[in-house]
Amino acid sequence: MTRLFSLAALAVISALVLAACGGSSSGGSSPSSTTSKSADPAATSSAATVTSAKSGSLGTFLVDGKGRALYLWDADKGAMSTCNGACATEWPPLTTNATPKAGAGVKASLLGTSKRSDGTLEVTYAGHPLYYFEGDTSAGQTTGQGSGSFGAPWWVVSPAGNALQH
Repeated sequence: MTRLFSLAALAVISALVLAACGGSSSGGSSPSSTTSKSADPAATSSAATVTSAKSGSLGTFLVDGKGRALYLWDADKGAMSTCNGACATEWPPLTTNATPKAGAGVKASLLGTSKRSDGTLEVTYAGHPLYYFEGDTSAGQTTGQGSGSFGAPWWVVSPAGNALQH
């Protein structure tokens, strides 16, 4: 009987130790939280990276750290985005939880952020908010180039910060 009681006590203590060790983390080792879905190209864990890539007839343009094309919208006047709601669903903003990083071919001095209406930080380049196009499903695609959706043209962005209107 004593042996059975000892085994039961050991099992309870083991369960308590495991529960304490396996509970939720509060030690800062978890990544920054984000409300974006992981399938969303705009989802970020900390700092967004902007770099440049070369693609066919368009020449060199900005991409994210995974090679996804980045666009500017002619309707935005200044660093504040005017693309919200359905627009931001079709043209998701490049957001970040920290200072954006400049990759190869990108001028760090041209990178910045602006606060969106939902409180997230959108990456800007040369004063232009940056976006993805929902129709670009893989690295290097630029199917949104020249689109007039939502009332103004969308263009990939040159490393100098200009719209590439090819």
